[in-house]
Amino acid sequence: MDLLSRGGVFMIPIMLFSIVAVTVFLERVWMLRKSKVLPYEDLREVEVLIHRQQLTEARAICQQNKSPLAQIVLAGLQYRLASRRVIQEKMEAKGKASAIELRKGIGLLQTIASVSPLLGLLGTVGGMIKVFDAISMEGIGNPGSLATGIAEALITTAAGLCVAIPTFLGQRYLSNRAEKYIYGLEDYAGHLMDLITGDSPEGSEEEE
Repeated sequence: MDLLSRGGVFMIPIMLFSIVAVTVFLERVWMLRKSKVLPYEDLREVEVLIHRQQLTEARAICQQNKSPLAQIVLAGLQYRLASRRVIQEKMEAKGKASAIELRKGIGLLQTIASVSPLLGLLGTVGGMIKVFDAISMEGIGNPGSLATGIAEALITTAAGLCVAIPTFLGQRYLSNRAEKYIYGLEDYAGHLMDLITGDSPEGSEEEE
């Protein structure tokens, strides 16, 4: 609290940013679990049912599973009687919506990582203005006034960097994890789309 009061008014948004960053990071780590996004084991039964052309049963399982992967497969099963192009479009549309959900909050962390050092710099400018005001009013004979302004400048700079650096690292970590899962969604959904339509790439080449 002493640093907060000595850092000046710009410490308030910096501290608020730090709280938001920690909250968003922890929430995203919890939501971006592999078992929640790509529950391969839970969908093994769906794959078997699709192999057996028991698509109604497969659809019922996907409706109960709220993972992004299950919802993409469900989009394809709901249009199982349509053409392959229509099924692909529906699954891709659901996949894009899932990708947006997986990337949720990452942009906010990027913004916090960018703005926090700027707030620290603004606090530095404010602190140096106080230093020069003190010099113009009292000269250089009052080191206490000078030290207060310099301390405010250094504290806000350090605080801004202390928020920005871990937030940037957390944003990169979450971004990489989200992109990895999005690739996994695309790959597995494409495999199941071939099963739904009964048109695997290998089979198409053999027929030709």
